[in-house]
Amino acid sequence: MPKQPRTPNNVKAHRPPAFDAQSFLDSAGLSRKVVEFRRKETIFSQGDPCKDVLYIQQGGVKLCVVNETGKEAVVAMLGPGDFFGEGCLAGQSKRMGTAIAITPTTALAIDRNEMIRVLHAEHEFSDRFISHMLSRNIRIEEDLVDQLFNSTEKRLARALLLLARYGKQDQPQRVLPKMSQEMLATMIGTSRSRVNLFMNKFKKLGFIKYNGGLQINSSLLSVVLHD
Repeated sequence: MPKQPRTPNNVKAHRPPAFDAQSFLDSAGLSRKVVEFRRKETIFSQGDPCKDVLYIQQGGVKLCVVNETGKEAVVAMLGPGDFFGEGCLAGQSKRMGTAIAITPTTALAIDRNEMIRVLHAEHEFSDRFISHMLSRNIRIEEDLVDQLFNSTEKRLARALLLLARYGKQDQPQRVLPKMSQEMLATMIGTSRSRVNLFMNKFKKLGFIKYNGGLQINSSLLSVVLHD
């Protein structure tokens, strides 16, 4: 039997199972409120009380941490269908990082006690939620490996593909939310000038284009797969 080709950098690996979280949340009669955030608005800050879990319906969120000297590190970029702020379910009393909307965002805010109740009462929801969170944690581990071992060019290509939701079971998001090169530089741990250099290279090669926003071509995957 021929060997299956290996997928370097795990761009398409570990796809979470199909998860209609909205349907489960509705069927469980879960008490929650809809909250809306403007682009660049802080959803919660590092050190805030940790009282609820949030579920993204529309938009995008970046999770970041800041050290004592004020240096910021982006630890995750999330989109529709993602939960965040779940640390309260594990006993965290304060937020370990800051969540900021990167585009106009609508989310459901679910009280910690309500979420725990539904996780105990709705076993199918609980199974899906756990699988979903494990998949996200694997993604974060892959991001760390990417940061440690891959070149700046590959890290940028992978970040753009993930932001475009490449490999997700829903349709890829071809036009990305407005995002500065400074933010991309922070995400992949490099300088803005390096990001600008490779973005220009990707544009010349037809991997990306600017047309009412940043559009990502799936051919960008070749940068990640190239040894």
